[in-house]
Amino acid sequence: MKKNYITVSNIKMKNKTIRLTLLLSLLSIGLFGQSAKQFFKAGEDFLKNGKYEDAIEQYTKAIQIEPDYDKAYTQRAYVYSQLSKYKEAAEDYDRAIVFMPKDEEVYFNSATMHFKLGEDAIALDKLNKSLDLKSSYIEAIQLKVLVLIDMKRYSEALADAKTALRYKETAENYYVYGLVNDTLGKWADAGDAYQKALDKNDKYLDAAIQLADLQRREKKYNLAISYINRAIRQDPKSVKAYLVRSEIYADQLQYQSAINDISTIILLQPEDANMYFKRAEYYQGFTQHSNAILDFSKVISLQPENAKAYYKRAYSYEQTLQFKNAIKDYETLSKLSKYDANAQELLADAKARLFELNRETNKPVVSVAEPMEKENKVLDVPKGVNVLPMKGIVKDESNLKSVVVNNYTIPFAAKDDHYEFLTSVNLNNSDQLIVEVTDAYDNTETSVYTIRRTEVTPPDIRIIAPYASDNNLIYLDSNDPAIYVEGSILDESHISSINIDGVLASYIPNDLNPTFQATINIMNKSSFTVTAVDEFGNKSEQTFTLNRDAADIAANNPMGKTWVVFIDNSDYENFASLEGPGKDITMMKTALSKYSIHNFIQKKNMSKQEMEKFFAIELRDLLRSNRVNSLLIWYAGHGKYVNETGYWVPVDAKRDDEFTYFNINALKASMQSYPKEVTHTLVITDACESGPSFYQAMRGAPEIKSCDDWAATRLKSSQVFSSAGYELAVDNSQFTKTFANVLANNPNACIPIESIVQKVTNAVTKGNAQKPQFGKIAGLEDENGTFFFMSK
Repeated sequence: MKKNYITVSNIKMKNKTIRLTLLLSLLSIGLFGQSAKQFFKAGEDFLKNGKYEDAIEQYTKAIQIEPDYDKAYTQRAYVYSQLSKYKEAAEDYDRAIVFMPKDEEVYFNSATMHFKLGEDAIALDKLNKSLDLKSSYIEAIQLKVLVLIDMKRYSEALADAKTALRYKETAENYYVYGLVNDTLGKWADAGDAYQKALDKNDKYLDAAIQLADLQRREKKYNLAISYINRAIRQDPKSVKAYLVRSEIYADQLQYQSAINDISTIILLQPEDANMYFKRAEYYQGFTQHSNAILDFSKVISLQPENAKAYYKRAYSYEQTLQFKNAIKDYETLSKLSKYDANAQELLADAKARLFELNRETNKPVVSVAEPMEKENKVLDVPKGVNVLPMKGIVKDESNLKSVVVNNYTIPFAAKDDHYEFLTSVNLNNSDQLIVEVTDAYDNTETSVYTIRRTEVTPPDIRIIAPYASDNNLIYLDSNDPAIYVEGSILDESHISSINIDGVLASYIPNDLNPTFQATINIMNKSSFTVTAVDEFGNKSEQTFTLNRDAADIAANNPMGKTWVVFIDNSDYENFASLEGPGKDITMMKTALSKYSIHNFIQKKNMSKQEMEKFFAIELRDLLRSNRVNSLLIWYAGHGKYVNETGYWVPVDAKRDDEFTYFNINALKASMQSYPKEVTHTLVITDACESGPSFYQAMRGAPEIKSCDDWAATRLKSSQVFSSAGYELAVDNSQFTKTFANVLANNPNACIPIESIVQKVTNAVTKGNAQKPQFGKIAGLEDENGTFFFMSK
């Protein structure tokens, strides 16, 4: 059975009552069937009275007489499960499936047993079949989530947990959703889910326990104690609750309280070897080695081949100077672990110390291995770290008696030629670390270390020009043998050096987060590497790959350097998620692959804050640094049209809260600050109307410009093309499909946006949809130029 806190105790097994109607045509057959029923009824009576073995015997006789007696199989399986005979229960449920192939609950019960047996793949197969029969089977979905967690298929588990919540927001479904997020390390989401489970059912014991354990891991000890105490008041016999509370106490070094809780569990389960082992470890942490020895001895009496118990007990024997007993445990450990080199080394080390009888007066030599001691008695600790994990090394001719760190006595372990100790030190009220080590002869060394606050994060390297994509790919716009590189470094500390393929970059050393510049030779190179080192020696390297395909594009494209920016908002928090935007953008990228596009930028699932920052600052700076001439912005996602104003819906937007939407007039305001080199701007949105404040409608059908019209390519244009509608986006957009088809099937050397608008408008209006809107962007400079898509 699983030994963690994730259980299936909250998923109820079901035994479906099946009404069997038999038409008896022969007397002998009737008597034969009646006999099986008699045995079955006798089994039911025994089951009601809790006589499980007798019930199994009666169900077995019923099956022997009538081998296809499906209900006898399911009832016998149920009794086996009550006796924790999960293998036999699983076999009976699997037999019942042969006779009941359309019963989703039999598949579910079979899956439960296989899961308890650790047979995850079989359990998952049964659950899938159960859900094929009834997709809304909540208990099956819940169990499937646990199986997928156990199989480490976390993304699938998360999807199924969300499915369960969509069916019904129950305490159990929130609990399971919390377990998945907990396993994925998404503690905030997990905590919210556990809390919602408790809001639905304030007596939900498992949710309270799991929430308390999460708060322990988050070091929110007061909250953790509050929830676990509530769980214990609800069920004073909950082993899991006492175990979690013991760990909360232990994390705070409150070992006596932790020991008391494990002692309570032992009263409830006096033969549980795991709990004796746990308490013994707490005793060791509390340096009560005599008590630890007693508990490890109990573990060994219950599990004579528990090598770890021998090892741990031997350690406590050493701490109490009982070397002969330690030797015996190491010898037993050696027999149990003949191929364990560590055990052999420990045995030899213990024998050597047994013969060490000479007193010496040399003090122990103490050093700190983690964090690294860079200067004499100075430890660098990151800012904001208040609990410091520490590893120390002690060298001494004798056995150690004690190690005390900031007034706390801690355990230590003997290695080949030294001792090691691990601990966590609370630095909230201290800027020093005091280590006091005493050996068996009371020789004491006290070392005082000064804590120096610093940071250890490597510098973050960013290239501004030429533009680098998310995967560090740089599209060159010329075939020059040298390029000018401009970038920035983000770091909490000052930067000591910036190097690009052996060339020292220029920057101001006294500036935090400096910008840097360098001109480097790229002849016959396919990449270059930027290396940055901060004042504390934190080093970062990033390699950027060079793509020269765009150089030919830029040289032969009268539209100049052309960029396309895709905004793909699909995974919404409060709106329906979409599959369409991702597919639409893939379709558009494929269609645009035959045209002279210098660079694609794709931004996924942007919040409102991210959209505002990107359009107002980040995109502006990229356009300026990379001297972009033509810009296409394509938005795919939900949109809203409110009070004659168009909005793009960020993924964190709230329903019916206009303030949380991205007003596309803010986009217009941002574009007014874009560099003058941007001659052509085209905004396309398949979400909703732009609104009269954003664009100027055309008075008639748009004039289709000719590719031979030089003025159209050189005169400024600021255009917008949007679908017409007021509702949220849907998948399978006719607007985008037609747009991509026109581009893909264009036989000419170029195609102006007006031609595409005409064809898209015709296709959309044929489906009785509202007519898309095309016009100039109000307030932006427009000299009656237009946006051409130029074939390669």
